[in-house]
Amino acid sequence: MIFLQLFYTFFKIGLFGFGGGYAMLSMIQGEVVTRHEWLSSPEFTDIIAISQMTPGPIGINSATYVGYTAVVNAGYSHLVGIAGSIIATLAVIFPSFILMLLISRFFLKYQKHPSVAAVFNGLRPGVVGLLAAAALVLMNGENFGNDSWQVIVSILLFIGAFIASFRYKVNPILLIVICGILGYIIY
Repeated sequence: MIFLQLFYTFFKIGLFGFGGGYAMLSMIQGEVVTRHEWLSSPEFTDIIAISQMTPGPIGINSATYVGYTAVVNAGYSHLVGIAGSIIATLAVIFPSFILMLLISRFFLKYQKHPSVAAVFNGLRPGVVGLLAAAALVLMNGENFGNDSWQVIVSILLFIGAFIASFRYKVNPILLIVICGILGYIIY
């Protein structure tokens, strides 16, 4: 039963998750933490952190990790959890694959048409809203800490990483390692 629920849930997320992986995060969180209660909020936060650090799109990585964790949390073995990963990953990819096959033939022909341009102009604000919702989902105690010292350190690490990345173009992998080490030492 959980496999059908996983497929349906991630198919729906893949179908309506315009704007890429970060835009999908609030939808994934709403479904797997709030609606189905497959994961706790801290587990979801950990999965997002791992999904951001591993190669590949964050929405697909999240689906993979959520599929595995949800099945294992439901009492199945780790081997069956791999099947949950595969089902969730394929389900989140499948709608985009089908839609791209259908749309790609017509998009190049009609991309300059005013109706098509109007649809994409309407989608842009929706994507920005989904990205903002994903940012708000990640602004919680699991990411910033529960006491004022942890919040201050988290904000300082964020500001330092932002400046190092934006101004000095420091490699993001190096920033992840440095922030992880600093977080471990400070906490």
